[in-house]
Order: sequence, then C-alpha cells, then structure tokens
Amino acid sequence: MNATATSSRYIALTTYRRDGRPVTTPVWAVPVAGSLYVVTTKRSGKARRVQATGRVSFAACNMNGRRILSAWQEGTGRIVQDEARRSEALAALRRKYGWQLSLAMLVYRLRGAHRDRVVLELTPTRAA
Repeated sequence: MNATATSSRYIALTTYRRDGRPVTTPVWAVPVAGSLYVVTTKRSGKARRVQATGRVSFAACNMNGRRILSAWQEGTGRIVQDEARRSEALAALRRKYGWQLSLAMLVYRLRGAHRDRVVLELTPTRAA
C-alpha cells in the first residue's frame, strides 16, 4: 500500500457509479492490517457506490481534496460487517483524529445519524 496514503491526514476516495463514472471525496482514513478504514453513514453516496460496485481508488490529498499528494492506488471496498474489525477500525480512527473525530461523532449523534454509521474497508489491489 502507498505509504503516503496510509500516513496522510486526508485521502481522496474515488468510488464509481454503476455506469462507471467516478466520484471523488476527501475523507479521513486509517490503516489497519493492510487495509484503510473510513467511517460514513449508510445512506452516503460513497457507501452506496461501494456497496453497488466495490471498486475504489485512493490517494493522499490535502484537506479539500483538490491537491493529490501521492500516486493513485486501485482497490476494492466493502462495508465492514464484522463487529470486532469495526470496533478496531473506529478505535484506530479515534487515536489518529482525536477530538476532531469526537466532534464529528457528536454531530452524527445530534443529527440522529449515529445509528446509520458504517465503516468502509478499502483494500488495495495487489500487483500481479
């Protein structure tokens, strides 16, 4: 996995619509056991697109996602179903983003979206 993408504060996550059109969004991500993990809501576009196609690309980026800081990496994405892996990813995200993640989770809770929260697992495609 691209070291810059795993250590960067933000990654540009590209998910793909069913017709193949890409949609790129800057997100927080944390590496755990060879994959990157992202938290979002089940109804978000990125979660729906990952569920529909499973295809992703990602690269390190700046806060607004306009400047790409590393090479793009292709991979697969899925919604984490395993509760132990989900908890491990959320704990790693809390360690990396601290109070900022706590604030984001408070906003999720105030909006009633905390019950709708999912963790996406992004696994880079291994070069053959």
